[in-house]
Amino acid sequence: DVALITNRFNPDNLMHVFHDDLFPLYYTMQQFPDLDAESRLVFMEGWNEGLHFDLYKLLSNKQPLLKQHLGTLGKLLCFTKSYVGLSKMTTWYQYGFVQPQGPKANILVSGNEIRQFTRFLLSKLNRSSEAIPTDEYIVIFSRTVNRLILNEAELILALAQEFNMKTVTVSLDDYSFGDIAHLISNASMLVSMHGAQLVTAVFLPPGAMVVELFPYGVNPDHYTPYKTLTALPGMDLHYVAWRNTKEENTFTFPERPWDQGGISHLDKTEQERIMKSQEVPRHLCCRNPEWLFRIYQDTIVDIPSLIDIIKKGMKSKPGRKKQKYTNSLYPGKVRDAKCETSVQGADEAKLSVSWQIPWNLKYLKVREVKYEVWIQEQGENTYMPYMLSHQNHTFSENIKPFTTYLVWIRCIFNKTLLGPFADVLMCST
Repeated sequence: DVALITNRFNPDNLMHVFHDDLFPLYYTMQQFPDLDAESRLVFMEGWNEGLHFDLYKLLSNKQPLLKQHLGTLGKLLCFTKSYVGLSKMTTWYQYGFVQPQGPKANILVSGNEIRQFTRFLLSKLNRSSEAIPTDEYIVIFSRTVNRLILNEAELILALAQEFNMKTVTVSLDDYSFGDIAHLISNASMLVSMHGAQLVTAVFLPPGAMVVELFPYGVNPDHYTPYKTLTALPGMDLHYVAWRNTKEENTFTFPERPWDQGGISHLDKTEQERIMKSQEVPRHLCCRNPEWLFRIYQDTIVDIPSLIDIIKKGMKSKPGRKKQKYTNSLYPGKVRDAKCETSVQGADEAKLSVSWQIPWNLKYLKVREVKYEVWIQEQGENTYMPYMLSHQNHTFSENIKPFTTYLVWIRCIFNKTLLGPFADVLMCST
């Protein structure tokens, strides 16, 4: 087997499964031609399969191996070839281990990469060819254990009446993931409490709206993984956040275990402070008791204020048909990418890269065409990004002799329409 050996981040949390595992796995496999459907995924972090293992299995025709499986396969396990680790170029969020959580400082992914992967996933789930409903509808993602919407039935009725759309509820407990993804892929609006299930917004069609609900005391501006997702260039999604500002509409659970929001293990003074607090201060991941206490509350949604926020958001929402049209004008891959190298001396080398225009460029009227080139020294985590106007360039700055570089190239139309990267070039000086 050719193997890709890596660690999963948290296979029980759907946001982490997509953001930290599936997207990076897919695009790491795209970068290396021999990491194809017949390669083997090997997960070494030590977790069990987790709740969403079936999604990992879609990436390869072979059963993934877990760390605990390796002991049953003999003392020495050999692979024809193996790759270790993942490219994180597709991630857009940092979870607050070093500084409070927020968007990554240098986001490299666009909606084009996100939608390419979701099309792949829908086809693997056998949902891509199903009939597309003609009527617009709203999906409410229902949580069933905690962070509940206590007046969910009234909310469903109110949204259906206000926006004259069918409103359906889904949950991870009652629906297969394929059914959820297919439903969301044709929805006009996705409504949900803050939580990992909102990563399913990646399946929404261009022009759709994401409505994220936050419990009392939780500031939407401090927790933005899904807002950041919707704002990626080319996602063409509209986002609004609603926050419960009425303490009488929240239900807390101080007696629960600490990891479900309980605070009874804290001293009385700290418990009282948390109970009186009106907003969770910014904090680091992942055990802040005030954050856990507030985020695991159940909520009665104030329906008039929510509808008002949605309607205000709709006024600035771009038309869906226009978005679909715009979204189709992305550049294709650059073609015939090549690299040549030369060593000039003991500490000087040159790397020349050339390519041909994307196939569809000659058919389109495009105001501005640029090419983005990333150069990464093999084994390093950082990239050197360059923006070029021409189809060839010779690099000498930071290029070292007797070193292997990975080079990615993509075309960009009009600054915001990002094409897919061509297959990675391996260039040795």
